[in-house]
Amino acid sequence: MTSIALGWRKRAAAQPTQPAVTPRERAPSQAPAAVREETWETRSLVGLTFAAFAFGLTEMYSASSFLAASAGLPGHHFALKQLVGGVMGAVLAIALARMDYRRWRRIAWPMLLTLAVMLVIVVMPGTEAIAPRINGARRWLNLGISIQPSEFAKIAIIAWTAALAVKKADRLHSLSKGLMPFLVVWMPIVLLVLKQPNMSAALLIVLLASLVLFAGGARIGHFILLGLLAVPVLWKLIEGEGYRARRIAAFLDPSHDTGGVSYQIHQSLIAIGSGGLGGVGFGESQQKYGFLPEPHNDFLFSMIAEEWGLLGIVFCVAVFSGFLVVGYRIAARAPDRFGYLLAIGMTNLIAVSGFLHMGVALALLPTTGVAMPFMSYGRSALLTAFAAVGILLSVARASSGERQVAR
Repeated sequence: MTSIALGWRKRAAAQPTQPAVTPRERAPSQAPAAVREETWETRSLVGLTFAAFAFGLTEMYSASSFLAASAGLPGHHFALKQLVGGVMGAVLAIALARMDYRRWRRIAWPMLLTLAVMLVIVVMPGTEAIAPRINGARRWLNLGISIQPSEFAKIAIIAWTAALAVKKADRLHSLSKGLMPFLVVWMPIVLLVLKQPNMSAALLIVLLASLVLFAGGARIGHFILLGLLAVPVLWKLIEGEGYRARRIAAFLDPSHDTGGVSYQIHQSLIAIGSGGLGGVGFGESQQKYGFLPEPHNDFLFSMIAEEWGLLGIVFCVAVFSGFLVVGYRIAARAPDRFGYLLAIGMTNLIAVSGFLHMGVALALLPTTGVAMPFMSYGRSALLTAFAAVGILLSVARASSGERQVAR
């Protein structure tokens, strides 16, 4: 995905840095919402979102029905909760699409600080009543409804990085004055997420923020240098937690200890291999009957490949490739540099997560928990994906409105 972002760097460099502009200052140049034209990008984005969610909900129902029944719940339990989450996400996306995306620049700091406080509450001692430990990790905050702050932190860190990248546009080529100030803010957020522990989310946050900064004009050499410096730290973190080392071992040799360390990835590959060209049929998966852990979440792609075969795989790749093309197109037509970087970040949030999920299921990456946007079960991840779509639609609507005025 970093190589794809390379192709858009020239577009970022070509755009002049624009000062912060208030809605009042922009009012004379903006067209009313009523006259903004629908573009193929907005229609395609809505269509891709609907297709991904509808297909994902269908397959998630198939993958979770046995799991729900085993727990004494109706077979549609998880699917119904996902549907409710999808309705909430659609309402959120509509609201954000109607909001001027430039507001994200003004609220970036307050939003990031709010998420930081939530992440502190999640891991601090004495808060187990509202931040319980589940499966050995404290990642959720129960505020009437259970939310995962690390998911929403992705939106916050992207918006904040885009806002500061605009402000520091002429210094991004410098390591000390460009990249280092970003690291000072990124690292506390990342450390809080690692404390949960949630290494996959922490690394994804760094990756998404780095892609925004790189699209803004930061040097790739600086990222390579910092990546090399981070290797010993990451290795220490992996060695410090035995399960992480075992996952790396399973990634290097998926056929080793298929009843233990390599069990998940082995079962995932069995599911994918069983699908063949056309799949075993909807609802006919065998791996969901207690063989593959988290078939409705971390390994939903494996279920899709088993029941829909190569056709399902092609569909997933096409959908997330479509998000990539449409999102980058919206970014290229953004009215200002902040809109460009914000759209790049939101596009990567959806597409990178989707491809990482597929990479894990195919044993191309170490086993880790990365939800497939719009498809995997999980309300926080679902709302985050819908929020990203809403922000992209806001940038697209602003672009079409300004083109109307230009005419």
